[in-house]
Amino acid sequence: MYVPKYFKKIEQSLIDEFVRHTDFAIIVNSENNTPLATHIPIEIVQNGDDKFIYGHFARGNRQWRTFDADQDVLVILAGPHTYVSPRWYNHINVPTWNYMVVHIYGKPRIIHERSELYAMVKRLVDKYEGNREVSKPYRLEALPEDFIEKEINGIVGFEIKVERMEANFKLSQNRNQEDSETIISELRSSGEVNAAEVADVMARNLPHLFGGIFEKE
Repeated sequence: MYVPKYFKKIEQSLIDEFVRHTDFAIIVNSENNTPLATHIPIEIVQNGDDKFIYGHFARGNRQWRTFDADQDVLVILAGPHTYVSPRWYNHINVPTWNYMVVHIYGKPRIIHERSELYAMVKRLVDKYEGNREVSKPYRLEALPEDFIEKEINGIVGFEIKVERMEANFKLSQNRNQEDSETIISELRSSGEVNAAEVADVMARNLPHLFGGIFEKE
């Protein structure tokens, strides 16, 4: 992924935080020089020093059949993004776009084994049901066995061991503090959800925009 020099130096802790909270991914590989992509929820699991990505395809999605244990798969995590208007500067400039994105590379392992598939899906369900304030969260173990068996038979799981991560967090690091503060203010007043999220990330890291987390080369 092309990353301009102003946006290259990002603390790993910020990347890890972004990855933990970005659960919907694009899974990309290729077959016969043709790109294939699927949009799915994923789970990222830390095991010692290693990170693993887990997810599943519908069995009818042929992309899983193209996975090669010797070929990297690309996992794209895209966060909030927003337009930045040159009207907000006190000098001539051009329009741009602020955004956060991480590309993850690793080799895949297809999961067919029923107990591993069930455990993987259960973790994902429990995670998201646990995020909701309800008295009776949805539980897989409460479902009839034949229903679970039918649903499990309809999916194919995968595991990707993370081998490399590339991050591009373009948050106006190439602007001075006055410009950055103005951008944050304008984004917050726009009423747009994406713009507000970008503004919040910029504001939390503003002390580092000119060194530290976003150190310039």
